[in-house]
Amino acid sequence: MPNVAGMTEHFHHVVRGSGPGLLLAHGAGGSVEGNFGPIVDDLARTHTVVGPDYPGSGATPRAGRALDLDEVADELVAIAVGAGLERFAILGYSLGTAVAVRATTRHPGRVTGLVLTSGFARLDHRMRLAADIWASLLEGDRELLAKFLMLVGTGGKHLEAMSAAELETAVSELAAFVPAGSPEQVGLVAQVDTRAELASIAVPALVVATTLDGIASPALARELADGIPGAELVEIEAGHDIGGEAPGEWLAAVEKFLGRL
Repeated sequence: MPNVAGMTEHFHHVVRGSGPGLLLAHGAGGSVEGNFGPIVDDLARTHTVVGPDYPGSGATPRAGRALDLDEVADELVAIAVGAGLERFAILGYSLGTAVAVRATTRHPGRVTGLVLTSGFARLDHRMRLAADIWASLLEGDRELLAKFLMLVGTGGKHLEAMSAAELETAVSELAAFVPAGSPEQVGLVAQVDTRAELASIAVPALVVATTLDGIASPALARELADGIPGAELVEIEAGHDIGGEAPGEWLAAVEKFLGRL
């Protein structure tokens, strides 16, 4: 059994609600509030929700070194256990899907189920190019970075439904949101390859593919689902920012799955 101690004091986290355990694993350049904010109150009505922020997100101090997927997964598990959850499901989003998979394969006795949203087990060429551009833009103009992320991460229908003023506001808000730990988190994205461990996952799994996603394509989500024995696949018409574009559909899919565990 891998060690679940470590540097958990450096991961700020929230604990909400009561009931069966649910651990949240957010995306790169995100946070618990930023990625799960639109649905976390509803989830906390039926579950004890534990939401840690990675180094450099939320109130968690930035790491002084590169992030390691094993360490991040171990620390999230340690935080859940420290919050009183002996066993729990994991809801992972984007990079958090890789964290969730690794947590499950390193701590199989702890995890009861997986919901993997806008996820990937590896980077395809499009995603690797996006990650490279993202990392480069982090070194300079945050407004340009926000425009790039809006371009690739927002579904076309949602983007075109905005007025010019709404788009300008959205870009400004995204530029202001960029967490300090984004460089390390995006660097961790570039390292992800969990394909070899998918077949060993023995808990129920739901993969939620975002069909208008320009960062983690629906093809990558389908590949993730195909690799996990018995995994269910649900497709939702949204870009990478499913919480902002289709929170109701996302919540319904998650709640239906969790209700069967």
